[in-house]
Amino acid sequence: MTEIAHQLAETVSSADAAPGSGWVASVSAGLAAALVVKDASRSEGWEGAEGARAQAVELRDRLLALAGQDVRAYERALSALAQRDASLERSLVRAAEVPLAIAETAADVALLAAEAAEAADGAARADASAAAALASGAARAAVRLVEVNLVTLQEDERLGRARRAADAASEAAGRALAAQP
Repeated sequence: MTEIAHQLAETVSSADAAPGSGWVASVSAGLAAALVVKDASRSEGWEGAEGARAQAVELRDRLLALAGQDVRAYERALSALAQRDASLERSLVRAAEVPLAIAETAADVALLAAEAAEAADGAARADASAAAALASGAARAAVRLVEVNLVTLQEDERLGRARRAADAASEAAGRALAAQP
């Protein structure tokens, strides 16, 4: 496991522009969802565990797919920036749409993790609290990317949506961290 983590860190540490912070935020939230899958699988006394597990698997897979989409959108935006052509605004808007989806999906993970922190069995509650905190941080990171990509469109509704998602994730993380172990 350590070798896999090291390879992942080396990939992120490279001098290449991608993968960048959007990819990292999406993968981090995906791993948070994976913790919820684990918690639901290990909690015999949690009545809604089976449904939560299925939802967490779906969120995990969506976030991992979004990570790949983020890399592609980021690379297109960098290319358009370098060329300063007519596709620049469209590329930046697309580069903002992916982190918006990451923020909203990470918020869903944080909410589900908060539920797990309150309902899961024993030690799984601590993992669920950690998952909520990780997902909240990922949502907040994704909001920053939306802000950067929509810097010329300050009144864009997507910015408000991203901020609301991050706020919801933060509230869920607070609820999860306050749950009794």
